[in-house]
Amino acid sequence: MFDLFGKLTQIQQKMKEGKERLAKVTLEGEAGDGAVKVAVDGNRQVKSIEIAEHLFTPEHKEEMEDLLLTALNRALKNAENSWEAEMKSAAGGMLGGLL
Repeated sequence: MFDLFGKLTQIQQKMKEGKERLAKVTLEGEAGDGAVKVAVDGNRQVKSIEIAEHLFTPEHKEEMEDLLLTALNRALKNAENSWEAEMKSAAGGMLGGLL
């Protein structure tokens, strides 16, 4: 007989392990030819932001904001892709073709 509770417990454990692995992964996004760089972990937590000095002037405020948004979105998209792949890997083998 198919042990659904046992399978769900295994999936939960695999997902927990996946999240722990993702916490150790660093993904980056950048914008403006590297003028703004953002690093996040695989769980989508921002770890660092680097901004080129030339952007710290009043006339570059809007440019810096746009570049920061772009870099953050790129880093978070990379983290999202990594997270999805890890969770599918964790659960996919146990649920067959459902994921």
